[in-house]
Amino acid sequence: MHEGQDRIRLTDEQRIDWLRLSRSQNVGPRTFRTLINHFGDARAALEALPALAQRGGSAGAPQICSRQQAEREVAVAEKLGAAFVAAGEADYPLRLQMIDDAPPLLAVRGNRAALAAPTVAIVGSRNASGAGLKLTQQIAHGLGAAGFVTVSGLARGIDAAAHRASLDTGTIAVLAGGLDRLYPPEHADLVDAILPSGTVLTEMPFGWEPRARDFPRRNRLISGLALGVVIVEAAKRSGSLITARLALEQGREVFAVPGSPLDPRAEGTNGLLKQGATPVTEAADIVSVVRPILGLDLQAREPENFGGDLVDGAEPGDGGRSQIMSLLGPAPVTVDDLIRLSNISPRAVRIVLLELEIAGRLERHGGGLVSLV
Repeated sequence: MHEGQDRIRLTDEQRIDWLRLSRSQNVGPRTFRTLINHFGDARAALEALPALAQRGGSAGAPQICSRQQAEREVAVAEKLGAAFVAAGEADYPLRLQMIDDAPPLLAVRGNRAALAAPTVAIVGSRNASGAGLKLTQQIAHGLGAAGFVTVSGLARGIDAAAHRASLDTGTIAVLAGGLDRLYPPEHADLVDAILPSGTVLTEMPFGWEPRARDFPRRNRLISGLALGVVIVEAAKRSGSLITARLALEQGREVFAVPGSPLDPRAEGTNGLLKQGATPVTEAADIVSVVRPILGLDLQAREPENFGGDLVDGAEPGDGGRSQIMSLLGPAPVTVDDLIRLSNISPRAVRIVLLELEIAGRLERHGGGLVSLV
């Protein structure tokens, strides 16, 4: 999709179906997209889930989000002044839509105009130094003055400083839990301050309490929304370094603020600089790199097929399933290799992988790799 191309809009019924499918067991973002592409729409995919799980070897039927559950979540969103925005719709950020595991739906509160602006992420230590906080504020102010919206994770320390310094020019807070389960809870006032000119969003359900493993998942959205990611302070095993790694995998720019070799909070950022990250001491260092990117034609994933037409082609037989299963194991292998080694059609291979995934027996990795659980 090119920037400015007409985008889709779901009906209320389609939005409920999308929400149900995305909340069903073993349906992650990549699986969601595969199901929609294969079955044509979310309702047909929901009807197919039990048979897919059975063929994939599941001992029982998958847990499918009911219509009542989805309607309750929509009602909670409306009470909070939030809405669900689908990939391909006008308010869905195009740059985020480019990543392989873009969420099918985002729960969004606030001023959605911030989602259409050029964005730079700023993340760093929760236990930030005074110097780190001050520099974060200066960088965020400079980016705002240059027309950029900042994005961060609402955490204590650097994240909060970046948000607070960008309130007038717009900032996006990405949550690891539901919109009604803020973490940390003392940042409720910060969220209220963000909403007039900025946005708070998440892919997680309402009522979801964030767990440790949800934060790396959130971090891919922080980097996915942005032209580049700025790491201000980060210890050797900081979550901010996960964001930097994800940014590189997504083709985003990575910036790091140099720090004292004697400060453990600078160990991660100094390591990034050794690996080739762009050094930053002021906003102009970032703007000079990302400004030219804005002139490039923005490509995003095409909106999925909403017409309900099934893709033509034969279903894989038992022999084909056995052949593909024999090539799979705990070591990751590319889908292209499975197609080549099995000499079976790409569509048939993807159907078998889809069946295994719905049955909870397949794990997807970055770079098109899959393995058996």
